[in-house]
Amino acid sequence: MSLLTLVITFLGSLFKSQRQLHLENLALRQQVAMLQQSVKRPRVSKADKVFWILFSRYVDGWRNTLHALHPDTVVRGHRQGFRLYWRWKSRGPRPGRPPIDKATRKLIREMQATNMGWGAPRIHGELLKLGIEISQATVSKYMLHPRKPPSQSWRTFLDNHQDCIASMDFFTVPTAAFRVLYVFIVLSHDRREVVYFNATEHPTAYWTAQQIVEAFPFDSAPRYLQRDRDAIYGKKVQRRIKSLGIEEIISAPRSPWQNPYVERVIGSIRRDCLDHVIVFNEQHLRRILRDYFNYYHSCRTHLSLNKDSPTPRAVEPEALGNIVALPQVGGLHHRYTRAAA
Repeated sequence: MSLLTLVITFLGSLFKSQRQLHLENLALRQQVAMLQQSVKRPRVSKADKVFWILFSRYVDGWRNTLHALHPDTVVRGHRQGFRLYWRWKSRGPRPGRPPIDKATRKLIREMQATNMGWGAPRIHGELLKLGIEISQATVSKYMLHPRKPPSQSWRTFLDNHQDCIASMDFFTVPTAAFRVLYVFIVLSHDRREVVYFNATEHPTAYWTAQQIVEAFPFDSAPRYLQRDRDAIYGKKVQRRIKSLGIEEIISAPRSPWQNPYVERVIGSIRRDCLDHVIVFNEQHLRRILRDYFNYYHSCRTHLSLNKDSPTPRAVEPEALGNIVALPQVGGLHHRYTRAAA
């Protein structure tokens, strides 16, 4: 029975005769006796507790009228409500240091995640240089504390070793006479620079070994050279690579994704240049590729280089003049620069 129902029943009893009230009390006591025999411990809601607490405060002899509950249950509920009341009334400001703003918390965790080995002192020093006045203990509080020791990402590891890694590969180009030319290309991973290329109609292991020597003259060989499992890289090529002090990195069979940089460059050569021209012979192909690589190195921007070219381009302010377009690769592409009127 809800508290509202009890209130309505009480108001209705004000207009009943004494004989009717006695009969209702007798019927209610009989029902309570039946419930006590069948239910050992009735469920008491918060509204029931509030009712009996108020009833015990304003009605004398309330213990004699209570049959469904034990009187100690009402007393415990009253004490619990008293504690909650005074806890609410005596509440004060939250203890401890005041919380810092969300942006600073995010900055602390970004510094921790993107800087290898940075602890609270280093991060605290950087924040002080940025004009953020918080204590070192607060920095330590909002840092993440993983179970495993921090480790650099694979992206960071590869970026730190790109200057000593190169990759090589072949790709084919059809000619106007329905012949197939083979282009050999060597790419440096550091600035995505094509350090060497050549073309031939009949590639051999001896020819490939000689191209590797010409690609890395005067002790310019990288520490690692990445390649696939093409049969042309036979023992003669492997001996020549080893004689240059280069360690080979061989990709798994049928896994071009393991040599992604040179594969991406070959795709760019096709999409930007070779898909739009007809090649006549080896000399014509070398001239086309030479023009394209001049554009590729000095003009073409790369996402992996933060929108810069392999040969860095300076930013040209508006004061240098109007924007002019310079044709590149026979007009397939243009370089935009500023020049005085």
